[in-house]
Amino acid sequence: MLSESSRQIIEETLPDMQERIRRITPAFYDEMLTEREDLLDGMFSRVDQAVGTQPQALAGSITFFASYVLNHPGSSPDEILTRVAHKHASLGVPAEEYVTVYQFLFKAIEKEFGEEYTPEFRDAWTEIYWMMADALIRIERSLYDSQANDQVNAPFTLVKKEQKADKIFDLVFEPADDTPLSDVKAGQYLSVIVKTKDGLRQPRQYVALPCGLNQRRIAVELDRTGEISPILTGLQVGDTVDISNPYGDLTLEKTVTDGFSPLYVFTQGIGVAPALAFAHQLAREHAARDVIFVHADESLRTWAYREELEEATGKLPHGKLISFLQASGEGDFTGNINMKKLEITPRSFAYVCGPVDFKQTVRSGLIANGVPGKNIQFETFGSDPYMHTATRRTMHRRY
Repeated sequence: MLSESSRQIIEETLPDMQERIRRITPAFYDEMLTEREDLLDGMFSRVDQAVGTQPQALAGSITFFASYVLNHPGSSPDEILTRVAHKHASLGVPAEEYVTVYQFLFKAIEKEFGEEYTPEFRDAWTEIYWMMADALIRIERSLYDSQANDQVNAPFTLVKKEQKADKIFDLVFEPADDTPLSDVKAGQYLSVIVKTKDGLRQPRQYVALPCGLNQRRIAVELDRTGEISPILTGLQVGDTVDISNPYGDLTLEKTVTDGFSPLYVFTQGIGVAPALAFAHQLAREHAARDVIFVHADESLRTWAYREELEEATGKLPHGKLISFLQASGEGDFTGNINMKKLEITPRSFAYVCGPVDFKQTVRSGLIANGVPGKNIQFETFGSDPYMHTATRRTMHRRY
């Protein structure tokens, strides 16, 4: 619990910190990664640093945490902490690096605030930082302990490669050593680490797709201007990459809280990957509830995994697959997703997978149709600043 002396200072300075933190975090990352270049090797994505998504995500986390503990004494925002901890665990962030982050972050804060950075100010925000950091460390330790091995990642060999749609490739890997494999829950993701042209190892997260025993399978969308997807889609059978244990907390066990209300899974583009994992799990369990998969795409040609999703949905007693395609006459409906075409009720649960603007649009449509915010979950395994916005908007309904 936040001390009373710190509480007063945080209340007074939080608005100013919220305004300045987006300038502070880029400066913090820039100096830290200049002095600690080793952190870029297999842990931090330099693309996220370049476009600003990682600094923005950290900024949202810190100020949200401070706001939450002010308004909810004695408790913590478990949802956002768990989400961040899973991401950290997938990258193997060690507990001792929280000290590194603290040192460089508060150096940047001091530079931004100048004379306002008093000892009292420093101590109050230090208390906030370590409240959040200690909570993350505890969750991450538990996540590490739950795995079948104690490795951050292990080598895997590509055994199958198949193009599923324009720019989307299906990659299947098998272990290249005897590291035990942890079980994967539908909706979880893997960090895949590859060596770039300049020799730096860089991680990216991909949803774990249904696969055979002792395998890992992912879907990769090729971005020809990107750094990692051209390398992954250019792999040949026999090539090896490093892959982490499975992480991610947005699984069906969390999303579906009862067996009667309709479950909607909204997807766009490569966001179909977690939906495919869900469909397979629900089919195995012979789920009796109404399950409606709603997919948006450009055309049948660009819709990856359509046939596999149709097959899994067909095995559900009350499963349905509805498509909204831009190409006229190719889908069930033409154009963007229209909630009026769906039987959405306030009892519905929804899982939304896809680009940030897609998630925002779908969530707004669901809310407008009476679906409570707590019934809407998001696939977010990259540095997605909207994750913090969405969590902030729904958290007050949950706690």
